[in-house]
Amino acid sequence: MTVWDDVVGQEPAVAVLQRAVTDPNAMTHAWLLTGPPGSGRSVAAKAFAAALQCTDGGCGTCHECRTALEGTHADVDVIATEGLTLKVELVRDLVQLAARRPSVGRWRVIVLEDADRLHERAADALLKALEEPVERTVWILCAPSLEDVIITIRSRCRHVRLRTPPVEAVAALLVRRDGIDPAMATFAARAAQCHVGLARRLARDEGARIRRRDVIALAGKIRGVGDAIGAAADLEGIAKEEAGASTTERDVAEKVRLMETLGADPSARTQPPHIRSQVAALERDQKTRATRFGRDVIDRSLIDLLSIYRDALVVHTGASIGLVNQDMIEQVHHLAGVLSPERLLGCMDAIGTARERIDANVQPLLALEAMAISLQLPR
Repeated sequence: MTVWDDVVGQEPAVAVLQRAVTDPNAMTHAWLLTGPPGSGRSVAAKAFAAALQCTDGGCGTCHECRTALEGTHADVDVIATEGLTLKVELVRDLVQLAARRPSVGRWRVIVLEDADRLHERAADALLKALEEPVERTVWILCAPSLEDVIITIRSRCRHVRLRTPPVEAVAALLVRRDGIDPAMATFAARAAQCHVGLARRLARDEGARIRRRDVIALAGKIRGVGDAIGAAADLEGIAKEEAGASTTERDVAEKVRLMETLGADPSARTQPPHIRSQVAALERDQKTRATRFGRDVIDRSLIDLLSIYRDALVVHTGASIGLVNQDMIEQVHHLAGVLSPERLLGCMDAIGTARERIDANVQPLLALEAMAISLQLPR
């Protein structure tokens, strides 16, 4: 067992990070891990942080490794935003933290997930810290690609690229770590397009599998403008259902914990001003988180929808590439039969444009309607 066991399908990247742990000449104060969603950027970052603290280079069993991986190590801080951006106030606090010497470990390690969400002023604050590195402090930034990170930031980091892991590696991880049935693990890994976290959810949640199938089925139902408008509404509704299922219970639990911490009576008709302000702040944070999560769910749904057009294109070309939706092979062949390769590429472009528009803060339903109109099947 080592800290790298859950970093699947990333042998070249792991080799670079392992060498940095053992060779001072290969070590630097700032790292940038990039890779597509689900490639395991944050998992690799936490494993690297644990290996840096371990006297054996990442044995996976010692106190340093276990606490670093569990998020309880005093000198390892993992920052992940649930909002739309990483704000400057947070980064300034991290810069002050980075200036301190490690208290119990060999290094002070700051893992910054979602470095692509750095606000402009936040990026400026981080840049100053990277330009003036502190001894025994390591920054590990994570982002989907180099282009998603401001050039002045990425130019001061050592880049390690992660790739999409193979289906077999993700399935083996689900079997070994989560006890998933091998057949279900293989299906989930393929359906999630090797996104480890989503594969785990698909394998364990029947509702998630049903919602995914409903999204993909929309491709065969759009035959007119009315169908397109309805499909866009259905897609938004499926995403809201998914987001609601994941956040409602959590929001309620957070509010209950806050009221208990403040010593407030939840049943009281009115609360003192200081309690109302705390509750209002929590609700604002929850609303911001819900906005981001809703966008992420829609984006994931669009990736699922994109996969059936990709599969139909594979069928058209006869390429020896595995299909993502082997469980929906009839729908794939139907789509390949009614749409030409050029038309399939046009549909894929329309989905990509919708993702870009939503990421640029366009109202999701409007972007989805414009996309769905472009996905109409021939009469």
